[in-house]
Amino acid sequence: MKQLLTLLTGFLLIFQTCFAQFQKGKINGLEMAKKMADSEIRHFPEPWTVDFNPKPVWNYTQGLIAHAMIKVWKVTGNLTYYNYARAYSDKLIDSTGTILDYKAEDYNIDCVNSGKFLFSVYERTKDKRYLKAINHLRDQLETQPRTSEGGFWHKKRYPNQMWLDGLYMGTPFLAQYASEMKEAAIYNDVVNQFVTVHNHTYNPKVGLNYHGWDESKQQKWADPVTGCSPNFWGRAMGWYAMALVDVLDYLPLDYPSRPKLLEILNQVAGGIKKYQDSATGLWYQVLDQGNREGNYLEATCSSMFTYSLLKASRIGYISKDYQSVAIKAYNGILDNFIQDNGDGTISLTKCCSVAGLGGNPYRDGSYQYYIKEPVLSDDPKGVGPFIMASIEFNIK
Repeated sequence: MKQLLTLLTGFLLIFQTCFAQFQKGKINGLEMAKKMADSEIRHFPEPWTVDFNPKPVWNYTQGLIAHAMIKVWKVTGNLTYYNYARAYSDKLIDSTGTILDYKAEDYNIDCVNSGKFLFSVYERTKDKRYLKAINHLRDQLETQPRTSEGGFWHKKRYPNQMWLDGLYMGTPFLAQYASEMKEAAIYNDVVNQFVTVHNHTYNPKVGLNYHGWDESKQQKWADPVTGCSPNFWGRAMGWYAMALVDVLDYLPLDYPSRPKLLEILNQVAGGIKKYQDSATGLWYQVLDQGNREGNYLEATCSSMFTYSLLKASRIGYISKDYQSVAIKAYNGILDNFIQDNGDGTISLTKCCSVAGLGGNPYRDGSYQYYIKEPVLSDDPKGVGPFIMASIEFNIK
């Protein structure tokens, strides 16, 4: 009986994989990526306005969209997408390489994320001002305040705190910098960021990471024993998952700590799979609370998880079995979140606008806090990952 069960399980996995590949073949992910990118350009002709900003600002959301546009350009060869990304850098970076209104002394790790797409702009143009801007952002991380174990504070105004969001904001840029500039010693710092935050935020019983950790345990949201915030926020886990898969692009295959990052990624992927909604293939705003009153299926984390699982399973960081999880999720996004606007554009709906911890007014990380944050369409924190997930979906 046991052998028969094992055999049936094996056949089921094969069927799921074959069916997933069949589904993948029916949908043209690259066309969806282009359609979303084209819609974004229509909705926000000036790239610095993508986060509904009235004036130019150097911020992680604009950098995320620019990064996604660069990816579309690289797979299509269409310079429209490259030019859109470059328009952002040209608006914000002057002839000396100085970034408009950027203050390194604020030690806001969010600002570093926008440095990633600059590597591609610099590679194409060889314009030294982009390299200078890249180095300005690297310099911030040289002196970024840290926890006692070397983890980057999220911001200077959030002392002693690491947030999962910050791993995406800082570490892929730092890993790419190490690779491009041949500074291998930096990889130790990159890996340590993940090891530190994972050691403190991962709950093995639940299989998820808490949104934030306060080493000092002084914040009102911090557990007095662990220092962790009280809930598992979808997008925080989404940033974290994307950070892991993107950092591995640059970490050498023979790097001694690479297996540790793969171990962490597999734990993260397991948690993502565990809390996938069985009906839609999507994920909730507060991941482990399912259809509790007020909770909702949320587009930004669902797009981030889909991108992460598609890429990680394709490359082999995690089991190929995750492809069926990711493909179900991608179809769920198309069925539940993509809106045809009737004017040739599409929108991504049901995006949590913003969520954080502490600050003024104070954000306590409670369940009620997360479910009451504004929900809107075309938020760049969902649009960028959806474009990247669509490109991954198209890779056979």
